[in-house]
Amino acid sequence: MAKKLNRVIFTCGGTAGHVNPAIALAQLMHRKNPGTEFLFVGAERGLEKDLIPKAGYRFRTVHISSFHRSLKPKEIEHNLVSVGNLVRAPHEARKILREFPPDVVVGTGGYASYPMVKAAARAGIPTAVHESNMVPGLTTEMLEPFADRVMVGFESCRQHYRHPEKVIVTGTPVRGDFFELTREEAKKKLGIDSGRLLLVSFWGSLGASGMNEQMADFLALEAAKEPFCHIHGAGEAGYPVLCRLLRERGVDLAAHPALEVREYIYDMAAVMRAADLVICRAGASTISELTALGVPALIVPSPYVTNNHQEKNARALEKAGGAVVLLEKDSSGQALFQAACGILHDEKRRAGMARAMAALGIRDATERIYQTVLDLCQ
Repeated sequence: MAKKLNRVIFTCGGTAGHVNPAIALAQLMHRKNPGTEFLFVGAERGLEKDLIPKAGYRFRTVHISSFHRSLKPKEIEHNLVSVGNLVRAPHEARKILREFPPDVVVGTGGYASYPMVKAAARAGIPTAVHESNMVPGLTTEMLEPFADRVMVGFESCRQHYRHPEKVIVTGTPVRGDFFELTREEAKKKLGIDSGRLLLVSFWGSLGASGMNEQMADFLALEAAKEPFCHIHGAGEAGYPVLCRLLRERGVDLAAHPALEVREYIYDMAAVMRAADLVICRAGASTISELTALGVPALIVPSPYVTNNHQEKNARALEKAGGAVVLLEKDSSGQALFQAACGILHDEKRRAGMARAMAALGIRDATERIYQTVLDLCQ
């Protein structure tokens, strides 16, 4: 008889890419067994303190913070605080385990995962870690000796681990609404003629201001001919700046209905599903969505992330044939426009990229993670 999970601790934080997979898994576990209790543990100042309560789950914190590689007085002060947190966090983690004894502890990334998973492993509680990026982050590297299972997004990730026998390929969860529509249905919902190609572009918060300047040149080139439909998410801070830059270039978006600049793409599921090509960064959540949907991509990885993991994510997609990678130092509005046109105007190439991307995708990632955790607890 399969073991019933009564209590589960998820520990995660730092970015939505770490938090959302845990929330998706908790939602699936609740559907499978409504009686399961959940507790999320994160850092006191992380994004998780807002996302998790908003999703309706109990949330507790441990004191944990990063280390900065700088000898500036402010950075030294920060690192001294981080050393103090390293001393405090294990005690806090053990206290949480005593007050909420779980059947399993699942870490999905972020510094807060380290003290909780390590404390659970030392207490003999089953542990699992999920890594969304192609290469393990620092937290995952440190937890590999302690975790019973390491769950990864792609088969090619296995080579980066010292204990490949612990590694299970599960994929990374993608929201279910991404699969509700066909491309044609999504285009119809967006009011786009199904005969026209759709380009979608957006940047993350890191370095987005510089990339939005490039998009002003890109959109100005598009305005001359409107060769395809284009939806661009500029971000809250970037939107007014991009609109000003377009006016300076003589582009009135009202006169170009095929070109749409938004502050934020709230209906991302429909927009991504309708896309024939996406221009974006290479965060873990984004690459999971691209591969699950089988959408070709033109990727400019952020150079501002730890361990350059975005370029490593992007290169893996490029090697498989699903993406074209352009480094930010080589990128410009003109270069992006030429690269995008080269893909969108070549139907055979675009179809091949879509097949390569889809071959990497794992649509049932949440179910695979659930089964891995369940098997671990037998």
